[in-house]
Amino acid sequence: MSNTAWNAAWREHALPALAAQEWDLLVVGGGICGAGILREAARRGWRCLLLEQRDFAWGTSSRSSKMVHGGLRYIAKGQFGLTRASVHERQRLLHEAPGLVDPLSFVLPHYRGDFPGPKVFGGLLTVYDALAGQRRHRYYPPPPLRYLAPGLKQQGLLGGTRFLDAVTDDARLVLRVLGEARADGGEALNGMRVAELLRVDGRVVGVLAEDVESGRRYRFHSLAVAQATGAWADQLRHPSHPGHIRPLRGSHLLLPAWRLPVAHAISFMHAADRRPVFVFPWEGATVVGTTDLDHHDPLDREARISTEELDYLLAAIAQMFPGARVRAGDVLSTWAGVRPVVSAGAPARKPSDENREHALWIEPGCVTLAGGKLTTFRPLALEVLRACAGFVGRSLDDPPAAVFSPCPPLPLPMLSPARQRRLRGRHGRALPGLLALLASVGSERVGATETLWAELAWAADNELVLHLDDLLLRRTRLGLLLSGGALAELPRIRALCQPRLGWSDQRWEREQQDYLALWRRCYSLPEPVAVRQPAEGAEP
Repeated sequence: MSNTAWNAAWREHALPALAAQEWDLLVVGGGICGAGILREAARRGWRCLLLEQRDFAWGTSSRSSKMVHGGLRYIAKGQFGLTRASVHERQRLLHEAPGLVDPLSFVLPHYRGDFPGPKVFGGLLTVYDALAGQRRHRYYPPPPLRYLAPGLKQQGLLGGTRFLDAVTDDARLVLRVLGEARADGGEALNGMRVAELLRVDGRVVGVLAEDVESGRRYRFHSLAVAQATGAWADQLRHPSHPGHIRPLRGSHLLLPAWRLPVAHAISFMHAADRRPVFVFPWEGATVVGTTDLDHHDPLDREARISTEELDYLLAAIAQMFPGARVRAGDVLSTWAGVRPVVSAGAPARKPSDENREHALWIEPGCVTLAGGKLTTFRPLALEVLRACAGFVGRSLDDPPAAVFSPCPPLPLPMLSPARQRRLRGRHGRALPGLLALLASVGSERVGATETLWAELAWAADNELVLHLDDLLLRRTRLGLLLSGGALAELPRIRALCQPRLGWSDQRWEREQQDYLALWRRCYSLPEPVAVRQPAEGAEP
């Protein structure tokens, strides 16, 4: 990685030279799995480059449920190997990236006549804890449960079981993994749409990619190509392999914390279909999710919540928190992600019944990762690299190492210990540069969020922001956490970031218009519902 800033000006200058190089490995896809593959290849000295068609974490990896979990429900399905790997990786990430991956306690309330009851669920958790090597669950009868999780429906309540998993900012996780890869010599470009795989005598030897910003096309040559394109996995791979991707949409609501305050994740079964749903604290707000539906819209169109999904999630809140009386007008923002689930093709199978195991589809010179989970991105990356190693002429016999390098022990006296921890987790090796910006920009937060204005400045300077939605929906989460997609803060964001991004007034105004239209379409309420909401300040 060069010492120059990683931004649009660098990208424009570097792109022709990067296209002229011969690579050991090209990674297609800039979500968490692609970032993990690049990171593991770069640490081993492979000449490796990642190409992402939109923006890093643009797809599922910025619109997941934010959970780093061990897959408790996989135990009930007998998938012990998947659970064991997930629990191991959860513990690893908690240890390596505090402040980015943090513990989150879950509470499952038990009601008379519901399944699973306290004994059955306690048995599942005993296995779950054993795989993690520790006991981390406890049953609470109703009186103490009311203090642990106030506001729960009381009728028929037997008690509740508390257990531990973890939560993250998924988009920042991707950015930090990419930062580790670049520090070890890998490189990554966004806005590069791979149009086709280049083949010679039946072997993949590179890709033809279009620079979405300029329209120019480039040929990139490599010894191996690793595809980690999530829901797009079927589009470029050889069609001879069995199985296909079944895109499943999961949608979420974000509420102001004061509107539905929870200190723990509350997990329960939706009364309509007995699917697990949850309500949990995240970034100073409250998340409600998730749905699990077949996604039929074109994949290149940004996913959005439907009216039916909104009603489903509001019904879940009313079921578990009847006294809260949450309605659509209380929703701060929404997001919908598309899960890349590998299906054997049984059309009658319900989405929630699909096996969540991944698959590798291999042809000469190319390995396609289908499926996978956020939590297990590192072992998935190693599996892909083992499959690519023969094409590259290398081996992977070295022991696994940490994904994240330790943060430099820099003092941050102007910030509380909790905010210092947060910045170290989200920025890692970039912390010295961010610290220099804190000295000039200050340590003020943006609105009521934990995001600092200095983080916005850092992202504009050094995190390859090509469009305003990159900055407000993925480098930071201000578009989700502030009312109207951060509309009230846009003048100040413009004053700080427009000069750093090098945009003219006309460019900024176009970007702002496009961003707000995107937010209203895909991150707000479904349009018919939004029209019905009272104007700000009006009586309900």
